[in-house]
Amino acid sequence: MRNLRLLRNGGCRYTTTSGTPQCFCLGAEAGTLLVGSQHGLLELGSARDEVTREVDLTVEGFMPEDGSGSIVGIEDLPEQECVCVATAAGDILLCNLNTKQVECVGTVDSGLSTMSWSPDQELVLLVTGQQTLIMMTRELEPITEKQLHQDEFGEGKFVALGWGKKETQFHGSEGKQAAHRKQVEVSPTSAWDDGRPRVTWRGDGQFVAVSAVCPETGARKVRVWNRELVLQSTSEPVSGLEQALSWKPSGNLIASTQEKPNRHDVVFLEKNGLLHGEFTLPFQKGQVKVNELLWNADSTILAIWLEDLKLDNSNPSSYVQLWTTGNYHWYLKQSLHFGSLKENQLVSLLWDRENLYRLHVLCQGWHYLFYDWHWTIDHGMGENSQHMANVAVIDGDKVLVTAFQHAVVPPPMCTYELRLQQAVNQVAFHTDPKHSGDMAVLDADNKISVYRYGQSTMCDPTVSFGAVGGNGFKAAVETPYLDKTYRVDVGSSNEVMNPLGLRFLTWLPDDSFLMVGQGQHAAQSVLLHLTEVPHETVAEQQRLSLRLSVPVDGEVISLCCSPVTKTVALQLADRQILKYLWEASPPVLEPWRTSNGYAVQFPYSCMQTSITRIGGEEVILGLTDRCRFIVNDTEVASNITSFATYNEFLLVTTNSHTCQCFCLKNMPLKDAERKSGDCSPPSSGSCANSQVARQVFLENAENFIRQIDTVNYINLFFTELKYCLSILTAHVKKSPPELEIALQKVHDLRENNTPDVKAVSAEEALKYLLFLVDVNELYDYSLGTYDFDLVIMVAEKSQKDPKEYLPFLNTLRKMETNYQRYTIDKHLKRYTKALGHLSKCGPEHFSEFLNLVKDQNLYCEALKLYPPSTQEYKDISDAYGEYLVQKQLYEQAALIFARAGIFAKALDAFQDSGSWQQALCMATRLGYTKDKLSSLARSMAGKLVEQRKHAEAAILLEQYTEDYEEALLLLLEGTLWEEALRLIHKYGRLDILETNFKPAILEAQKSQLIFLYSQKAEFLRHKSRLQVVRELKEKACESLQDYETPNCPELDLFSETSSVVTASDMNSKYSHSNSRISVRSSKNRRKAERKRYSLKEGSPFEDIALLEVLGENVRAVETVKGDIHILLKQLVLFGYNEQARALQQALEDILQLMEISIPEIWTPDLQQSSVNLVLGPNSTANSIMAAYQQKRMVTPVVQDPELLIPPKLSKNLLWKLHLLQ
Repeated sequence: MRNLRLLRNGGCRYTTTSGTPQCFCLGAEAGTLLVGSQHGLLELGSARDEVTREVDLTVEGFMPEDGSGSIVGIEDLPEQECVCVATAAGDILLCNLNTKQVECVGTVDSGLSTMSWSPDQELVLLVTGQQTLIMMTRELEPITEKQLHQDEFGEGKFVALGWGKKETQFHGSEGKQAAHRKQVEVSPTSAWDDGRPRVTWRGDGQFVAVSAVCPETGARKVRVWNRELVLQSTSEPVSGLEQALSWKPSGNLIASTQEKPNRHDVVFLEKNGLLHGEFTLPFQKGQVKVNELLWNADSTILAIWLEDLKLDNSNPSSYVQLWTTGNYHWYLKQSLHFGSLKENQLVSLLWDRENLYRLHVLCQGWHYLFYDWHWTIDHGMGENSQHMANVAVIDGDKVLVTAFQHAVVPPPMCTYELRLQQAVNQVAFHTDPKHSGDMAVLDADNKISVYRYGQSTMCDPTVSFGAVGGNGFKAAVETPYLDKTYRVDVGSSNEVMNPLGLRFLTWLPDDSFLMVGQGQHAAQSVLLHLTEVPHETVAEQQRLSLRLSVPVDGEVISLCCSPVTKTVALQLADRQILKYLWEASPPVLEPWRTSNGYAVQFPYSCMQTSITRIGGEEVILGLTDRCRFIVNDTEVASNITSFATYNEFLLVTTNSHTCQCFCLKNMPLKDAERKSGDCSPPSSGSCANSQVARQVFLENAENFIRQIDTVNYINLFFTELKYCLSILTAHVKKSPPELEIALQKVHDLRENNTPDVKAVSAEEALKYLLFLVDVNELYDYSLGTYDFDLVIMVAEKSQKDPKEYLPFLNTLRKMETNYQRYTIDKHLKRYTKALGHLSKCGPEHFSEFLNLVKDQNLYCEALKLYPPSTQEYKDISDAYGEYLVQKQLYEQAALIFARAGIFAKALDAFQDSGSWQQALCMATRLGYTKDKLSSLARSMAGKLVEQRKHAEAAILLEQYTEDYEEALLLLLEGTLWEEALRLIHKYGRLDILETNFKPAILEAQKSQLIFLYSQKAEFLRHKSRLQVVRELKEKACESLQDYETPNCPELDLFSETSSVVTASDMNSKYSHSNSRISVRSSKNRRKAERKRYSLKEGSPFEDIALLEVLGENVRAVETVKGDIHILLKQLVLFGYNEQARALQQALEDILQLMEISIPEIWTPDLQQSSVNLVLGPNSTANSIMAAYQQKRMVTPVVQDPELLIPPKLSKNLLWKLHLLQ
């Protein structure tokens, strides 16, 4: 029974732009629009009437200069810092609004008619001019291409069950000739249909629906495809199906429109292509056309964009309607009439992604509008018990009124209904307590119809009974009559139509009206006080004129009037509360102040407000959409879902589904605030007494238990108190549920034949369990107890057919006990228990046992069931080892094989895992000969060298192949100087010192010097560049501060030069039989992936990339300190002092440079920002924004916070040689 109330509206008109807008989308930056025109791409600021950034696409020839070009789709890609634009000519462009550079990343020769991105922006679907679909990744790489028009139905094709032929079936009154009647051909699409394909994604992005005109029939068909562009289903033939298409984000229905012989419907299709429901539009057939349908993000509102069909040369009128549904009935809640001026013709409309109830509208005359709605319940209030319980529900041109004081009927039924000449947008009840049932209705034509009670005896034709009248029965409820209809005259200009320019209709006690309109600027409102203008003639239309117009510095987002105090309160967007003293002369608008003189400001914006008295002081109450209940400026509860005031009482409902009542008459305001969060109503006498008794029992429960000798008495006590059902509830609600124990208690009750009328019977207990637990789940648990009597008892209480379960139970009864329980456990998928029972069934069932182990991967559980000395244990280990090998867990597989004595497989697995010591052990267990062992060692040594494990390879060659010369060469290759010297002297081969060893250490010295020099030069270059980048960013920040612009993370995007975006490599082509698209090369794709931390001068995160590479320099030098220390000792040992001194000096120089530079590079501010980093897996959008606003400083936004932490230089390693200093 809710209505949509306009919370705020606004917009602006961009007078400095040229051309005509063609499409638009919302920018990632709040308050920005991206609009495509025939000349290019524009970014508009919704808060100011100006173009903030623009990219001209005619300069590089992507759009023709004569204005004949067309943009078929735009999408903001914030992660790639660009906007994707698709042109009708077939170009796919990436536009950078900062640098104004355009990159053509793809071209379709046949042109494009549609571009549609998935909700997660991971995929994009293109519809080409040759009626093909191309699915691409977010990097704009093609995945696949398919023909749009397919002959087959799709993967979801229905399966014929073979229930007889059509000729043999009963056809009712139509007769048997109906079986031979040919299927009626579908009519082609409407003449006004533009013929363009329509694309809509499901909310989760898993499926996409495409509506296109069939070339054979001329009618539209809807096809559903998955993310791999595999056809899932095709809609059934629907005659008159039109172009509009929108998939409900919740995923269950696809909305479209259908022109029928006598009406115009919105129809819904399921994912399988079948029709599923419809509702009729309030227009005659052929009167309007439906351009688009749009669901809001939570699937509660369906927006419909309509236009009058042209009958002459005049421009058609445009409409936007908002529909909602409840109890299988569709309600028209809001109607926006944009008129027929060309400037007011709609270009497009979009629902906001963040604000679920905000609608964005763009008109041809560069006029942008937005509307924020929220849910409300329009009801009467006051002292008149005859009419005070009326609730009004808007339904198109009708207002459905339910008088709850007299008849409670479920919607869409009502007590009576009011029918008006135009669609209704607002309903307001009279704020005079004595006339609380009177209503004022504002329609889409800005007319207010006033309905009153009791002053007319004539039957009003605009009022008719609903569910309480008719069929010869006299209705006891009184109905209102139409008293007057006013035209609202506020002197507004008609140049630019702004539908719903008036909101918050309020009927004051003196029969004047308050409304809120849009001010001259976006953040301003105007309070309009309207009174009736006396008319001179009867034929003259009555109207309301301005009594007073009060400008309000801020956006009014709520307005309420107290029927008792007659005070009017306004809430602004900044949460300030204003009081309008309309009875003063002249009326005054002033801040709402407490008794202490402080101005009231809500801590949060409230969707519902009301005025009441607490302890004699007038206060304002507010309720947010997050259940926060506020009194003046204090939050007093956070679990309130709704509230209402009546005289001195406050009623609230909580999110624990309770309704509570508070008396405010004698409650001081401070007490109300002190009781924040305490929403427990005062208990009645009986409730208090039972609470005391329960408390006393719990305090003495231990003494009670100790005084009873037998457990049966305790069970009897709980049974007598009817606590048996509570015990069953406790078992069921445990986590995990103890259903088996609960069922056993039911079985015990059945076995106990003691006649006791007060005790709970087994049947009652079972019915109670069936109320708590699904019957099929309970049946499975009863089967798992292996108690067939209990199983039958549960089955008898369910709706199961005995033919379903009795044959199965009879088969189980005939089995041996262990095999019977194995069968039950396997049926219930309790495979671990099933294994235990099957292992007791003897060796003849072991093959079945092993198959179950393999199927369910229960190897560990199976090994526990057999002793290690048995053949079964060995067979299970063999299967387990093979399973681990398939998973590439070679070492674990080898351990399993070796433990079971399967040494050959263990040897192979140890080799694959690199455990050469264990492999040699297995070879010994297998009795390898010396030659075979030598061959094995040489083979494993080769693999170790590939893994840079030269020391281990040398051990194998020396000890198992007795080839110490090859071992020496490996040691020298691996720079293992000391181990090489040991072998040289062990085998007395001092000649190798001259031939191999000395040349090797000299070559190593040269390599290390080259490495250190290159690292030093690179470090200095990157350090110098980092200083330049930081200075430029500081200048950019200062320049922004001069314009009083708050600092923001986006400052990291500034650089001193405009980076040049190179064109994509056009040599990479994607070809198809009927279309061609060129895309980025794989090289450019990898480049795009590294774009975030690119070292290219002018790149967005160049400073972060420099930090990353400087850290790598430090860590690389730190790593070689140990190797250089060992090399220095060898150089000194063989008299190469100069070479050693040069190497030591080079390392010392670069280490000193890095030690001095680290504090300059990783400054204390930078390190502090890494400690207080606001990004991360536990961050939210609110926490990030709050942190940045609190810092008021430029902070690097990085995905890798460790880059902000300086690298460490170890002081523990004494690498220098004193004798070289």
